[in-house]
Amino acid sequence: MKALISNDDGINASGILAAKEAVEDLADVMVVAPSTQQSGIGRALTLFEPLRINTTSLKDGSPGYSVSGTPTDAVTLGIFELMKDKPDFMISGINIGHNTGKSELTTSGTVGAAMEAASYGIPAIAVSLQVDRGDIKFENNFIDIDFTFAKKILKKVTKNLINKNLPENIDLLNLNIPSNPDSDKVKIVKLGKRMYTPLIKTRFDPRGKPYYWIDGMPYNNDVEGTDGYSLFEEKVSTLTPLAIDFTSNMNDFKDWID
Repeated sequence: MKALISNDDGINASGILAAKEAVEDLADVMVVAPSTQQSGIGRALTLFEPLRINTTSLKDGSPGYSVSGTPTDAVTLGIFELMKDKPDFMISGINIGHNTGKSELTTSGTVGAAMEAASYGIPAIAVSLQVDRGDIKFENNFIDIDFTFAKKILKKVTKNLINKNLPENIDLLNLNIPSNPDSDKVKIVKLGKRMYTPLIKTRFDPRGKPYYWIDGMPYNNDVEGTDGYSLFEEKVSTLTPLAIDFTSNMNDFKDWID
């Protein structure tokens, strides 16, 4: 059994080491990730610049590979350049911060990396840990978070992925884990509307010209049965099955054009 692990937080992120530790007794693991932080880049692929692969060591001394590109670049090079055989499954994460709602399908680098693996027929899990500000500590510029519960849930879901496989119409799983859970329950839910409501912050440079920061306010209107509601209101881990085929119901559209 072989597994590929990547992320969008970068090869030195604490979450990628936690993902490795969660599943390393289930498979032979290779870690291939971007060399720098790539959050919000979605499924972008580098086409007009060369890419470089560098060997590195994770914080526990185990080997990894850093890629001078996006999460999708890292997954592509991992599968087709570094691994001798196609992995049996792929994990993206553990991302620091949740990835809920429909908007994350196209903007999250965590989901994008998992989606890239899934597009080659590799079962994939995008896994994210919801964190509160007080949960984050810094040690020598290294973000230190307690991933104990997250690793437990990820291992549980991965075991099911290995033993039961995914149904034919499901390509990947989006797993979100609360920082302060009420139980070990994993609830299967649908996507909520979005994670944030966009907020544009305007600033002015010393010459009076405006520049902008794209930010967001948390979206708090998800209803029961969605990932955002279950994660924050029920404080349980959420699992959302996803399909790469975005085609909607064609029967509802067939009379749209005369």
